[in-house]
Amino acid sequence: MERRGDFSGIALVTRDDRVLLESCHGWADRGSRTPVTPATRFGLASMCKMFTALAVLEAVRRGEVALHSPVVALLPPDRRPTSLSEKVTVHHLLTHTSGIGDYAEEDEAMPGYVDGYASLWRDLPNYRMERCDDFLPLYRDRPPVAPVGTEFHYCNAGYLLLGAIVEEASGQEFTYVTRTRVLEPAGLADSGYFRLDEVWPDLATGYQRPQGPGGPWHSNIYSIPVVGGPDGGAQATARDIDRCLRVVASGALLGADLRDLMLTPHVPVGDGVAMGYGAFVRSDGSFGHGGGDPGVETLARHYPSIDASVVLLCNTEDVLDDAWGLVTAALASG
Repeated sequence: MERRGDFSGIALVTRDDRVLLESCHGWADRGSRTPVTPATRFGLASMCKMFTALAVLEAVRRGEVALHSPVVALLPPDRRPTSLSEKVTVHHLLTHTSGIGDYAEEDEAMPGYVDGYASLWRDLPNYRMERCDDFLPLYRDRPPVAPVGTEFHYCNAGYLLLGAIVEEASGQEFTYVTRTRVLEPAGLADSGYFRLDEVWPDLATGYQRPQGPGGPWHSNIYSIPVVGGPDGGAQATARDIDRCLRVVASGALLGADLRDLMLTPHVPVGDGVAMGYGAFVRSDGSFGHGGGDPGVETLARHYPSIDASVVLLCNTEDVLDDAWGLVTAALASG
């Protein structure tokens, strides 16, 4: 795994109440040579869509939101796309089956394809992207890319709308609601939505590789929004993500019925993978989510059949395949 010399992150494998592997590599801050430790908090990119799904389902548990309510009934016109179909429900947003146009389209064959997430912020200052509604101008007038409910099409904008729904239902800002209703009750004490322009302890900087031999590494502070939100960008330690997976699996936060709905394979994605609510569910019963941003790469998966969890958090890119070798060895030994 060290052969490239630029892996930076943590690999954590747990089984039952045992830690089979907790392997730290590289630098949380390259300038000060601050090493990665178990206390390091990494950017999660899209992995924190699990947090968003939990916040939505907690609102469902409280009776504030219904899964099959039309989004147009939950959000005023100034908080949703102009072309949003009356058929789109909360369920469709959670499962990426709404068919709405995204602000960061990842499919090269689709209109609005974005060649690199960082390119969004070349003309639009990333420090202005603080709330769900700040992203709406980027996709407000995008046409639908598929009929409602017909197919899986990954959509970051759908999760921004889920965040807006949580705000409308609770009357409070999304990050506050998620912190007080999800992170704190679940015991994720070291997780949060920390601004890039604020100084926080144990927070890893995301790094992009040099553009040429001998060149400098670059941080991602101009390549992602200044603060995370419903579609990505929160930060957490590996142990907090392990705890999150186990809280989901146990139903401790939501109860068994909503836990089962979250982990139901609602729509096929491909290759034995289906979409639940904020989590990818595999044919072997495992579930989790991953993520990738400039300077960020993550993966988390829980295997209920053997009560094991895998968490990989990196503040560099293109290293997960190498890190996975550590994980498989630890699982085999445990």
